[in-house]
Amino acid sequence: MAGKRKSNDHDLRTEILRLVRDPKYRPLDKIEIADALGYDASRRNEVRRALRDLEQEGGIARIRKNRYVLPDSADLVTGTLSVHEAGYAFLTNEKPGQSDLFIAAENTGTAMHGDRVVARIIRGAEFSRARTPRAEGRVIRILTRANETIVGTLQQTRNFFYVVPDDPRLVHNIYVQPAVAADDRKPGRRSQTAAAVGDKVVVRLEAWESRHVNPEGQIIELLGPRTAPGVDILSIIRKYHLPVEFPRAVLEEASAISQTVTADAIDGREDLRGQFIVTIDPDDARDFDDAIHVEESKSGWQLGVHIADVSAYVRPGSALDREAQRRGNSVYLPDRVIPMLPERLSNGVCSLNPHVDRLTHSIFLQFDRNGRMRQARFARTVIRSAHRLTYKEAFAILKNPARGELGERLHTAWKLAALLRRKRFEHGSLDLDMPEVKVVVDKKGKPTRFERVENDESHQLIEEFMLAANEAVARELKNRGIPTIYRIHENPDAERLGEFREFVLAHGIRVGDLTHRGEVQKLLAAITGTAEEHPLKIGLLKSLKRARYATTPLGHYGLAKTNYTHFTSPIRRYADLEVHRALADRNLARGRSRTMPQLSAIADHISATERNAAEAEIDAVKMKKLEFFESQLETRNPQVFDAVVIDVRNYGLLVELPEILLTGLIHVSTLADDFYVFSPAQRRFVGRQRRRTFAVGDKLRVHVARVDQFKRQIDFAVADLRPVQDRRQRQRRK
Repeated sequence: MAGKRKSNDHDLRTEILRLVRDPKYRPLDKIEIADALGYDASRRNEVRRALRDLEQEGGIARIRKNRYVLPDSADLVTGTLSVHEAGYAFLTNEKPGQSDLFIAAENTGTAMHGDRVVARIIRGAEFSRARTPRAEGRVIRILTRANETIVGTLQQTRNFFYVVPDDPRLVHNIYVQPAVAADDRKPGRRSQTAAAVGDKVVVRLEAWESRHVNPEGQIIELLGPRTAPGVDILSIIRKYHLPVEFPRAVLEEASAISQTVTADAIDGREDLRGQFIVTIDPDDARDFDDAIHVEESKSGWQLGVHIADVSAYVRPGSALDREAQRRGNSVYLPDRVIPMLPERLSNGVCSLNPHVDRLTHSIFLQFDRNGRMRQARFARTVIRSAHRLTYKEAFAILKNPARGELGERLHTAWKLAALLRRKRFEHGSLDLDMPEVKVVVDKKGKPTRFERVENDESHQLIEEFMLAANEAVARELKNRGIPTIYRIHENPDAERLGEFREFVLAHGIRVGDLTHRGEVQKLLAAITGTAEEHPLKIGLLKSLKRARYATTPLGHYGLAKTNYTHFTSPIRRYADLEVHRALADRNLARGRSRTMPQLSAIADHISATERNAAEAEIDAVKMKKLEFFESQLETRNPQVFDAVVIDVRNYGLLVELPEILLTGLIHVSTLADDFYVFSPAQRRFVGRQRRRTFAVGDKLRVHVARVDQFKRQIDFAVADLRPVQDRRQRQRRK
């Protein structure tokens, strides 16, 4: 019955679209559309439901007097709103190949960052006042609110309380009325929602109808004082709706799984326990889902990539599977990991710990002496890892002469990895890797120091082997026509690349037509090691499309690969678990249990959870950096850091701290040793008396001067400046 209704709904939607596309169509309301289609009063609910679904999808739009039209015919655009903290926004057009809209702050209405909205074009790109011509619009309808709740800090004026959202892109403060229970008026007692000024709280938004007044909400959870240990990460968890606890059914299912590999589980698998197989992971890793071994011969190399066979334990449709799919991926925060699977699996029987038997899914790749892959074989196996290496240990081995079997094996592996890496870049792959900074926290979650993680040879070795395995699996599944989930990175829009090119030229760097891959590679090579490398790479990434999951193998632009998927991290990514199942079932006559619509829905869902996790991780690291520098302000002798000038504006110097990967401002007013004049043509400041200059690329020593937790901004001051003395002061000293 449900299937028949779904089919009828689809037919009705097709009829509606045929009606509104008719050249003679005039805007009609829902009753008039029902009459035009021959639906009587008893079936108007069907029409109403179909119209609502089509409007939500952006297929039609509702205009004045609740009449429906095609969006294009009324200059309407449907998309997601991205708000800048200054108030203006951009509307990402949902139609492929269509340009984004600029939305001025006064034209956003009551829409907030992340909302899915309909906007009307009010000024064409040809009439745009911006440096980069872009059509302008005005939000006329909100289809979906991105946030039902908002996390922020409670503040108070003379007359009312309000919450400042943690996300600076939510530019409106939320008016609230703190809840005070009768028994909570006693000293030292507060209810869960009886918050005090300075507390972190969760607010449920109420309907916001008029931009002339601020949005209002109700405090539904008190997280604690902003500076209390653990409150910052708890606020991140609430802000991004991250799951903390596993449901009881999931834990019970996990507890029933044996922590050792039984003889029955090994039966029928290829036995690799005699192979010299190793894992290489971060120092603090607790789940090891990939292992390698490499053999060299006269004709080339054989690479074995062995991935934890999570699919042997997590069955489709089980409680474990449903929860893993809901979470989509693990989330890595500075003080904890929020795993996709319970620790009994992720750190236990699924983890490829050394010297114990583990079930794996293995890929054997044959490469010739030129690095060309000649053969690929796939098998379900059992291994026993011989060594658990950290990246630092592996790097130390690679940087010294090979000693012992471990050293010989690792050096052999690097010979193959280095060849594959060189071939990959020759084929057009883009070097978009950037160093990462790990925040080290104490037991209370307080940041104590930062560790810069470089993409050195040990990381590159594992990266190349995982890329090769992912590509081989994608090719195998594609050639066999097996439905699965691919990792895709679509070609960028020429318009976005053109805007990025203007950004590069503004930095004084010569660059060609970036729609040609070779020119992008030349640019990346030219900026390597320069002060502008990090901000320009970030700018390039923003101009490219975001990688995502899909059921169609559209290729990967950044890696320059036609076939690509994710296979090598099933402990922490649900996409990989699905791909494991597809590979394991490839020879079964009955085919896969998942239908293409099911896989497509899963791909969309895990693309969203991945984006959410990435934003949460970035936000948490930024929060810890702010906390660290805020504590520096309280010390008598704040720490001095190396900084590089990455841009010069008329109001000051934008600097980056390379060891922390943090950007801040040195305001021109703090350059107290002289009166500095801004030279826009040369993008530098010049002192009138001493002629000292500050320009892009200059290396400075700085200390923190100001931290704004609400705006997420840090100001620095140059550490070695001496204030200039005027003539009277010098005469007095004489």
